[in-house]
Order: sequence, then structure tokens, then C-alpha cells
Amino acid sequence: MRAVDIIARKRDGLRLSAEEIDSFVQGFTQGTVPDYQVAAWLMAIVLRGMDRQETIDLTLAIVHSGRQLDLSDIAPFVADKHSTGGVGDKTTLVVAPLVAAAGVKVGKMSGRGLGFTGGTLDKLESIPGFRTDLSVAEFRAQLRSVGVVVTGQSADLAPADGKLYALRDVTATVNSRPLMASSVMSKKIATGTNGIVLDVKVGRGAFMKTEQEALDLAALMVDIGRGMGRSVRAVISDMNQPLGRAVGNAVELREALDTLHGRGPADLRQHCLTVAGQMLLVAGEARDDAEACARLEPLLDGGGAWAKFCEWIAAQGGDVSSVEEPQLLPAARIVRELPAPRNGTVAGVDAQEVGLTSMLLGGGRAKKGDAVDHAVGVVLQAKIGERVEKGQSLLTLHANDEATLAEAQERLLAAYTWSDDPVSPPPLTHQIVT
Repeated sequence: MRAVDIIARKRDGLRLSAEEIDSFVQGFTQGTVPDYQVAAWLMAIVLRGMDRQETIDLTLAIVHSGRQLDLSDIAPFVADKHSTGGVGDKTTLVVAPLVAAAGVKVGKMSGRGLGFTGGTLDKLESIPGFRTDLSVAEFRAQLRSVGVVVTGQSADLAPADGKLYALRDVTATVNSRPLMASSVMSKKIATGTNGIVLDVKVGRGAFMKTEQEALDLAALMVDIGRGMGRSVRAVISDMNQPLGRAVGNAVELREALDTLHGRGPADLRQHCLTVAGQMLLVAGEARDDAEACARLEPLLDGGGAWAKFCEWIAAQGGDVSSVEEPQLLPAARIVRELPAPRNGTVAGVDAQEVGLTSMLLGGGRAKKGDAVDHAVGVVLQAKIGERVEKGQSLLTLHANDEATLAEAQERLLAAYTWSDDPVSPPPLTHQIVT
């Protein structure tokens, strides 16, 4: 069947068969369907949508573009987590070693930044030497010996998703529930994990802007996963302001290191404990939230998660001295404080605008294949509900170019809204879909 006919059917709002979807996906993977036709198809899906069965068929087609791992010889249960994309979301850097330190093996295939959201692999590559291109054999060996592994898509596992992921980022086709659900769940299924916790972001700094949109996406992904025999839960978490205070790559890594040492921002710490707790629950290692938290907090505060983090980084070729001494991580040439323009309480911080500004500084990609500057970013000194005085530091910019720095300052000031009255910060967790 011709690719152009499949594009036309979806353009016209018609339902695609499993055979049509599989033919198109395998053709793209094998190089017989070019990027420009795939871009048109992706936009047709964004505009016309896909029903539940089409989304399941797309997920399976992506899975079938490569091999599927069977990890049962390594452990009876392997857990994973995945975020739908947020600003300042460095959760995996804390949660993966924390859950592994609690005795549950964590095997994760991660992605790079999409649009204004950051990517776990980009953050990890701030560590000199860290490898994100592990082979299947290396993935399995590290999962067995260390208990935690995070790698990128490979030629072996869901290769179609890696190609689609990169193309969606630069064709304005990220924000689509069928594309997001199939991308996330194909990676989870291909890696052979048994339990999955989905961190579904909602709000200004997320692809899902309303709680109903987030719930619909979460329910779809939970449905796909359970239909394929996985234990799945979804956390609907807030992204109306950045998570934590750092937005960038190395700056976020430093904040994750603080959290692994029992410090770090309170919201990041709490969110990491929530997601990690859900992972213990899907693995059957805790009966309820309280028991999960009681197991995890001592590991976070007592050094167990930090020790597992160092073991993980070393196993993937990372320079452990650079995380033991974070001043060795990439650092920007220009570090500048931006003072508050007035007295007042922060009423809002536009997370999407902060993410876009980090991209402007070089921390993200404007087009496919762009290099990422790991050193740049933004660190918020004031967030929603916090009182500041005029002239007090509002945020810190890390930049390598004066011209983009000036534009970044203007955009970030415009991202803040103010109140003369007390303001309550938004809830971290809206609900949990089980």
C-alpha cells in the first residue's frame, strides 16, 4: 500500500487499519517512507486524531519495529517510570536509583527533550563520559549487576519511536494523545518491564493543559499497558510552574544531586517520593503509600539512594568525580541575577515560557539534530506563594551569549505574575489513576 494513500485517509478523517499503520511505521523504520511523508502523516493524526484501537495498533507497530526484551531471567519484576514531559522535571535522576536502592530493579528507555520540555538523556549527558547508547546485551548485564539502567532508543528496541520522537519535536506534532500514548507505551513494552508508573503532567508547562486532557491520556496509557499484561499506575502531577527551581541540563542535575543528599527543593523531593512510592506499589513491595514512604525516606536521607546513583553512573561510563564535586559539571560563562521588579507575592510562573527561554539560551533544540548546551539554564529563586522585595534576586540565568541573555531576561520577567495578597502554591499531585 502506498504511503501517500495512508496519509490521505487520515487527512480525510478515516480510520486506519492495523495493516496500514504497520506498513507505514515499518516503511519509515526501514527508510522506504521519507521524513516529509511521515511529517504529513503525523500532522494528520494531530488534526484528525486516532481512536483507541488505532492507538493500540500504532503502539504495537512501533514495538514490532524492533525486538522485545524478556527480562524474566534477570528478575521476577522490573519496574519503570515515564514522564509525559515537563519543565524542570529531573525526577528520573532521583527516582531510578531510589527505587533500585529499595530492592526493585529499574530498567528504563528514556528520551531527549521535546519542545519546551527537557529530556532525561540530555541531563545525564551533562556528566562527562556517560553513555546513553547501550546495546541490548549491555542493558541486560547492567540491570542484572547494578539494578538500574537508563538508556536511549537503539536500533534494537522500538527504533521507530526514536525516529518518530525526533521528527515530532521539530514538526509541532508533540501534543497529540495517540502519539504520546503510543510513544510512551511502546518503549515500556519493548523493554520488557512488568510494572510502569506514568507521571502525566498537567498545566501551563505540560502538553496536557487541562486535567481532563491529562486524565484521558493517563487512562489511555493505563488501558494499553494493562491490555498487554503490565501493572500500570498514573500520577497526574502539576506543571503550572517548573518542578524544583532549576531548568536546564547541568543545573537540573545539580539539583537532583542535592535531593539525593537529602536536600533539594521540597516540591521535587515530595514528587520523587510520590512517584517512587507508586513504583513500590506496582511491584508489590509496599501495601500502601505510608509503607512505601517509610521505606524510601531513609534511603533518600541516609545515603542509600546516593550510593546506588554513583554505582549507576559509573556503570554507564560516567565520571563519578563530577557528580561528587558538581563544580566539575558544565558551567556557563555568564551567571547573572535578575532582580524582582516590585514587592509582592509570586502569583504565577509560566512554566512553558521558562522552558522556552531555556531553549533560547541553548538548553533545548529548535530543529532536529541541534546540539544542546548542557551548561545553560535558569534557576528560580522565587516560586508561587513566596514573598519577595523589590531588588531581591528573582532568578539566576546561566548563559554563554550576551545577546540571548538580554532576550531571556525580558521573557522571564514577563513569565511572572504578582499579587499583594498571600497566594497558595498549586497542589503537586492532582490524582492517581489506578
